[in-house]
Amino acid sequence: MAELRVFLLLSLAIMPVFSINSHHGCRAVMRFGPHYIRATTFRMEAIVQVRKLIGFCCAAAFLGLGLTALDSSAESPLASSNVQTKTPRKTGDAPASEDPVRLVREVVYNELHDHDTHGYWKYWIERQSGKGSHTDAQVETPDGPVTRAQLVNGQPLSADARAEEDQRINQLLASRSEQAKHRKEYAEDEHRIGRILALLPDAFVYEPAEEQLMSEGLCYHLRFRPNPAYPTHSIESRIFHAMAGDLWVSAKNKRLVRLDGKLQENVDFGYGILGRLYKDGWFRLERTHVSAGNGGDWKTQRLEVHMIGRAILFKTIARETSEVRGGFTPVPSGLTLQEAAWLVGKPVSLPVTQPASIRVGR
Repeated sequence: MAELRVFLLLSLAIMPVFSINSHHGCRAVMRFGPHYIRATTFRMEAIVQVRKLIGFCCAAAFLGLGLTALDSSAESPLASSNVQTKTPRKTGDAPASEDPVRLVREVVYNELHDHDTHGYWKYWIERQSGKGSHTDAQVETPDGPVTRAQLVNGQPLSADARAEEDQRINQLLASRSEQAKHRKEYAEDEHRIGRILALLPDAFVYEPAEEQLMSEGLCYHLRFRPNPAYPTHSIESRIFHAMAGDLWVSAKNKRLVRLDGKLQENVDFGYGILGRLYKDGWFRLERTHVSAGNGGDWKTQRLEVHMIGRAILFKTIARETSEVRGGFTPVPSGLTLQEAAWLVGKPVSLPVTQPASIRVGR
């Protein structure tokens, strides 16, 4: 049907041109007087014949395209559309002989549409680095999370450190520009995560799924490697596409449970002059089901990122992140930043034991 619409528009646009040109041509010839009356009459008749011929050709082509379109639409109602109209398969279906890419697409669909129904939560985040541990409390809001430091190396904050936290949060609440910046950074993080998840179905080649029992119940385990036919157009996609690893999916909920990736080769930027990420860097993401029901909310409970690289000729850079989250407690939806700032100052169930020290290999 698209071809019909295009052709119809072109026909409507072209035909008046012939009419105008013919009309002006006749008037121009008749101005020269009786010496050209016979030539003018002959020319008018020729123009009429040409216009009839053009009209006939347009009608024939229009009819031919219409029949072709009807035939093709009868064979496949969706032949002219690439839009995926299928409804994701119900949770709990067996993966027997299932296309692993289809399974990954369902998982990505569920993750990207998580914000349609997800709740908001309060929890603690513990980050480990070579300098020690740092524990924060965090409350989620539609405008982004509000975070407050709680412990440093397992000890409560000093009076000066608490005063600095009060000043930082009060500055956020008092400044519209700071709040706008906060919302922008939150939105950018969400979009970045979405872009990375969207790469999963097409950027990799998957082996058939295997069932495996994990802490989140029965899962499907898929191994993946880079798809050589996939074109990368951004720094994020280049880094992610250079990885191979493993993906675990909840069999019941079709949600991401764990994702491991490891760089298979060096990733150069500007032919290695601007920077390089070295082979064998790796990451791990683990998620947990924090609310009851077949759907419910899933939250990240562990994140490990261990990358080593070089920036601008010789400066060595290292990204070592070991992050654990817990104590998930639901909070009302639609909290303002002011309400979240008050809530994040209330006591939170902090981790009793420290997680293991950072692993530098995998």
